[in-house]
Amino acid sequence: MRSGLSTPELTLGHKLISINWLLVILIVMVAGVGFAMLFSAAGGNIDPWAKRQIVRFGVAFGIMIVVATINIRIWLRYAYALYFLALALLVAVEVAGHVGMGAQRWISLGFVNIQPSELMKIFLILALARYYNASAIEDIGRISRLFVPIMLTVAPTVLILRQPDLGTAIMVALTGAVVLFLAGVRLWKFVVVGIAGLAAAPIAWQFLHEYQKKRVLTFLNPETDPLGAGYHIIQSKIALGSGGLMGKGFMQGPQSHLHFLPEMQTDFIFTMLAEEFGLAGGLALIILYALILTYGMIIAARSRNQFGRLVASGITSTFFFYVFINIAMVTGLIPVVGVPLPLVSYGGTVMLTLMIGFGLVIGVGVYRDVPVGRRGEAEGT
Repeated sequence: MRSGLSTPELTLGHKLISINWLLVILIVMVAGVGFAMLFSAAGGNIDPWAKRQIVRFGVAFGIMIVVATINIRIWLRYAYALYFLALALLVAVEVAGHVGMGAQRWISLGFVNIQPSELMKIFLILALARYYNASAIEDIGRISRLFVPIMLTVAPTVLILRQPDLGTAIMVALTGAVVLFLAGVRLWKFVVVGIAGLAAAPIAWQFLHEYQKKRVLTFLNPETDPLGAGYHIIQSKIALGSGGLMGKGFMQGPQSHLHFLPEMQTDFIFTMLAEEFGLAGGLALIILYALILTYGMIIAARSRNQFGRLVASGITSTFFFYVFINIAMVTGLIPVVGVPLPLVSYGGTVMLTLMIGFGLVIGVGVYRDVPVGRRGEAEGT
């Protein structure tokens, strides 16, 4: 009987050929849009944002390719270890975290600052995928089998809320819920949890920070404080409207370049893009995102093992949440929660996390025909 990790190992050449290069090209195209918008945000200067983002993307791109060539059974075997590592880092943030933008979210490793909450989005998916990979189909729907995945999701969500980082906490909770649903948990159970959540909303409101309460109230009526809490969303809507169908032109957006639009290099970068390139430019970027999501779900559907299907579909769903929440936020459909636009907004840890995630998705495609047992060994061993 051979060890699971040795049956059969693909050659490096076969792995590289099996990579979905169309997906890779789409990722590079979206990142290229980000470089251009960061160049515009700096008034036609590659510093301080575009140059750093290009370097970060180059490093993250290499990591993505490496991740894509690693045997998927290795990720299954170390899924829990990676999850608890990220959880330990979240606890470390509580003790010795770096404070930035009013929240304690970063931890210093000496040569770099990392945001453990971003890494948790990926490692939670790995842990949940391993849990359900080891579960018999008839056990998935049992109430008793929900305790562990719920705790795996709730623990990091609570720690992230304490930072406080409402946007990332929502993302982590949604990620866990999606993986549970994709694993086969019945919809009515989510309905019950949703009703319970609505019933507990008045209690949860008391635990929100004052700025978070202001964001919710501002979402309902931003004009009540146009120069304070409502300023961001009002300026965002003005910029979106002024772009029209074809936009003002590259680096010609008055709202962004006259500094009316806040955080244009991060959370509100889609607004700047829509102002400069109009509805046409915004839809073009959304189409690129839609193609990435489609390829991700196709890779998930073609995987022959449960672990690969859940990893690919879970990460693709998380990518969708990034896109949806950011665009809905800057267009005033939901409150401002501080979620960046993936591959476009300026940021290091988010970029690294996304590229690791894409590496895992691509890896699922590379190893789509490799059978995986419940604990990471080859099936039948």
